Amino acid sequence: MKDLESVVIRFSGDSGDGMQLTGTQFSNTSALMGNDIATFPDYPSEIRAPSGTIAGVSGFQVNFGAIDVSTPGDDPDVLVAMNPAALKANIVALRKGGTIIVNLDSFNEAGLKKAGYDKDPLSSGELDSYQVIKAQVTEQTLRALANIDIDAKAKGRCKNFYALGITYFLFNRDLAPTVKWIEQKFGKNPLVAQANIAALKAGFNFAETTEIQVSTFRVAPAKITPGLYRQVNGNEATAWGFAYAAQNVGMELFLGSYPITPASDILHELSKLKNYNVKTFQAEDEIAGICSAIGASFGGALSITTSSGPGIALKGEALGLAVIYELPLVIVDVQRGGPSTGLPTKTEQSDLMQAMYGRHGECPLIIVAAKTPGDCFHMAFEAARLSLEHMTPVMLMTDGYIANGAEPWRIPDLEKTYPKIRTHRLTGSLPEGQKFLPYKRDDKLVRSWAVPGMPGYEHRIGGLEKWVDTGNVSHDPKNHEIMTKIRAEKVAKVADNIPLQELEGDKTGDVLVVSWGGTYGATHGAVAKARESGKKVSLMHLQYINPMPKNIGELLKGFKRILVPELNMGQLKTILDSRFGCQTIGYNKVQGLPFKISELVEVINHTIER
Repeated sequence: MKDLESVVIRFSGDSGDGMQLTGTQFSNTSALMGNDIATFPDYPSEIRAPSGTIAGVSGFQVNFGAIDVSTPGDDPDVLVAMNPAALKANIVALRKGGTIIVNLDSFNEAGLKKAGYDKDPLSSGELDSYQVIKAQVTEQTLRALANIDIDAKAKGRCKNFYALGITYFLFNRDLAPTVKWIEQKFGKNPLVAQANIAALKAGFNFAETTEIQVSTFRVAPAKITPGLYRQVNGNEATAWGFAYAAQNVGMELFLGSYPITPASDILHELSKLKNYNVKTFQAEDEIAGICSAIGASFGGALSITTSSGPGIALKGEALGLAVIYELPLVIVDVQRGGPSTGLPTKTEQSDLMQAMYGRHGECPLIIVAAKTPGDCFHMAFEAARLSLEHMTPVMLMTDGYIANGAEPWRIPDLEKTYPKIRTHRLTGSLPEGQKFLPYKRDDKLVRSWAVPGMPGYEHRIGGLEKWVDTGNVSHDPKNHEIMTKIRAEKVAKVADNIPLQELEGDKTGDVLVVSWGGTYGATHGAVAKARESGKKVSLMHLQYINPMPKNIGELLKGFKRILVPELNMGQLKTILDSRFGCQTIGYNKVQGLPFKISELVEVINHTIER
């Protein structure tokens, strides 16, 4: 048995082959065994792509290790290919010398033709540089379940657990957590539970016998900070962060949303939390989703709406309404590949300009971004805090990569970690003889929050421009300019309520890498590798984008070159150049895939050399 620091496995097959479930179980088991992990589910864009075709390939990649794991890995060490299409779609990513586990039963004439193969890759010699494990996964699964009284179709669906069993043997994984999960999942259907457990053990036993001659591997537990952990993906963490923010401030949480990939799971997760004073409303469209949230905010709730790029575009007019109302509202943008329907199941971070400027009129928003799946909890809380404390909408940006990806998350001590949120919601009745001025402001230019039904606090609401202090309708040109400047300055003052920017590395050097959003894992890993080799490189990862921390400009001056890697065509680069007058160097990728650490190391080295 060989000891390894980390391993990257990619499970791949048809959408109906259960690869997401298989990868999740491998990840959960590895986490329970003490490994640090990061995952990357990769879904097909077509809902019902023809089976056996490359368009229908679904994958799940997991990187597990005894060391710090910041990404799902660059190139897989092991590829589980349930059919020829899965092999063809993923072989280019597999490292040379890696291991391929194939379902031999699917490599027939029909399967090869659907995948676009002219000849069988298993016998043509094109896989000679890999270690290939050929297993009759389908046939052996059916044989192992021969005495279980379920239909043949149900037996066939168990083949993913057979493949999982093979990987469990190869990497010395414990079967017990998955067996327990199966028993709980299929508790009401014991025969199905029995079948899946039998398939898992059959795959393990197949690998254990002399039928295949392969090395086995051991990955020791990682040295991580002690504490209580659970595996979490970004959408789950986002939902929980909002739920805790509402609990922190003692308010009802309201979500008005329309389902859209890859944001829908936030709605699904929050719908489970009714007992925590959470209300969810699945609207008939994006406009109804945000307008219901604005109405709930007017009624005194912490209100959020969730979507992705196309839905954010539809919400644009109502976003302007929330800005002119000056009410708390959080808009979550889980970014995906565009434009239009684009690549709905692939990741991208190309909505930054839309978040900054994608509304009519002078319509500033606070913009924050999460950097990892677990960090989505923290930034959801921050988005809610800033919206409530400054009485203005906030956009929280995540992306498909961190929304669906998972990692071990150390559950925080909430009372010690998070401050009490301050709100401007009024209580009681207006003292006799006083006149309520709904747009009268404090030193942060924040107005009060009066909800319907409060005696003496009745006031006008609507999308027309408001008069200073009174909030009455105003068509006065000078008043409009005053109110426009106030709304902008109010957002700018948020810089006093966010932390100063920190760097990973020294405050001066040859190259400063500036990143934002879900690229953190790759930029963190690349900068760490560059520094290990003696390069004078530091990382500035932005989470507060509008306004930016007050010390950004000073930090930028400490470096000879500024490198901005983004999964877009250079949106943050454009903002930095225009705001700080710096000539940044962009590195851009729009392939629906996250950065690899290795490619960023190469870009950093090239930037230093030039």
